[in-house]
Amino acid sequence: MDLGLKDRVYVVTGATRGLGHATARALVDEGAKVVVTGRDEAGVAEAAAALGPQAVGLAADNADPGTAERLVTAARERFGRFDGVLISVGGPTPGYVADNTDEQWRAAFESVFLGATRLARAAAAELGEGGVIGFVLSASVHEPIPGLTISNGLRPGLAGFAKSLADELGPRGVRVVGLLPARIDTDRVRELDALSADPEATRAGHEAKIPLRRYGTPEEFGRVAAFTLSPAASYLTGIMLPVDGGARHGF
Repeated sequence: MDLGLKDRVYVVTGATRGLGHATARALVDEGAKVVVTGRDEAGVAEAAAALGPQAVGLAADNADPGTAERLVTAARERFGRFDGVLISVGGPTPGYVADNTDEQWRAAFESVFLGATRLARAAAAELGEGGVIGFVLSASVHEPIPGLTISNGLRPGLAGFAKSLADELGPRGVRVVGLLPARIDTDRVRELDALSADPEATRAGHEAKIPLRRYGTPEEFGRVAAFTLSPAASYLTGIMLPVDGGARHGF
């Protein structure tokens, strides 16, 4: 299948590693051009170099109010157009209700929630028909994950924002999609497993609850993300798509 991605231009945040980087790679492999971001300048440069001439890196913090405009401008200046954005941010500090401080909540709100909505609003103002805004959210949109209280609080709110945005932008031909990864084998998930007394047993326990009986790979997530951002998915909007090996058992 030709996804129609050749020469289209996307901004992918949080793309120095993990799900964001895997998505950027899948987009580039299909002929798209990408602006990849992350907070660490060296990491951004390395990620962009690994993706080749179809990528440019820009160190940026989603919590910075000036980031959204910088990213859209960078896409237009470097590649001459702007077709969409995948908003992927690192997971908030783990912890239970009694563990997380006000400062941790504020920092996560600025980066995970407000930064994401700000970038989505900036993209919405610039995108025309065929444009797309994607959010990397979490399985916590549907069901709270023990030990990730801040994520459980913020991700469902972003899903609600994305649904509202889909309704508002649909008449202009601009799509909005949400992706809900669960146990994907990223550094973040390995770090969460390592918080337990027995990380290997924890992983085995999670795998036993997944119908495919394994964690997903970042590449598997990236291919799904690239499809949903592509013109091949032109009639998908307002969806929250689990990428979880069947871990979500509800309809």
